[in-house]
Amino acid sequence: MNPKKTFKSIPKLSGLTRDSFAQDYLAPLLPVVLTDLMDEWPAKHKWTITHFKEKYGSLKVPVFSANVSKPGKGYMAPDIHMPFSEYLEMLDRPEPCDMRLFLFNIFKHAPELRNDYRIPSLMDGFFNDFPYMFFGGQGSKVALHFDIDLSHVFLNQIHGRKRVVLFAPSESRKLYHLPFTVASYVNVDNPNFDLHPAQQFAEGYEVILEPGESLFIPTGYWHYIEYTDGGYSISLRADESLTRRIKGALNIAQHYTVDRSLNKIMGSKWLDCKNYIANQRAKKTLAEADRLGRVSNL
Repeated sequence: MNPKKTFKSIPKLSGLTRDSFAQDYLAPLLPVVLTDLMDEWPAKHKWTITHFKEKYGSLKVPVFSANVSKPGKGYMAPDIHMPFSEYLEMLDRPEPCDMRLFLFNIFKHAPELRNDYRIPSLMDGFFNDFPYMFFGGQGSKVALHFDIDLSHVFLNQIHGRKRVVLFAPSESRKLYHLPFTVASYVNVDNPNFDLHPAQQFAEGYEVILEPGESLFIPTGYWHYIEYTDGGYSISLRADESLTRRIKGALNIAQHYTVDRSLNKIMGSKWLDCKNYIANQRAKKTLAEADRLGRVSNL
């Protein structure tokens, strides 16, 4: 059995200015937890499970299980639609629940909720039209991936705790990135270095995100999330670079066109093709590292 990977801790800071944030985290693309970003948000205390149930419980919401990324006809499709109140009751139970609600734009149905949070002043380029909420039951997990639009993300934890593991884009080949997707199927918690030998050289970051804390996830960063408790967060996206916005738009178009089309046509055979390419890229990375004397006995 392979030893469990250890990761660098992500600093938790308060009082960052625009200049210090830009110099120390935005420019070098390093993650950081901001402990005071939400201090003036009504949402920090107002958005309770009881409040959501009473005000918006009748909304029908798409709920996803851990099968969401499996190949086939159900790829990226919800398992069930149910009233929001029923889902929140599942979320509030003490036992594990792997059902999630993600990329949920509740603000389309309840625009008044926009008054409960603030656009951060730490940087420019926030997308005001794309605030999303993410809900998950205790023990539910978000598979390792990066965001397809390549935006910076501020993940603001409202209720419950999350364990978040991050990897920089430079680690993609070591993580066996599946081409034409934003996915990797390596096991973050229990790695199999016999199956994925390059993974042992992937350097990552880890943090437990507490309610009231905001995690800055730089563009292109891989993230794996485990819901330590049943809970939810709101993500705010930003991009200060026109070049990166164009690159993100092209990335979306390419991934959706190629991956979804071939997945419908080929099913599991398309996954086999992607796995083959990912393995070849990882082998090349190991060979390059071996030439530099970083890997032995391959």
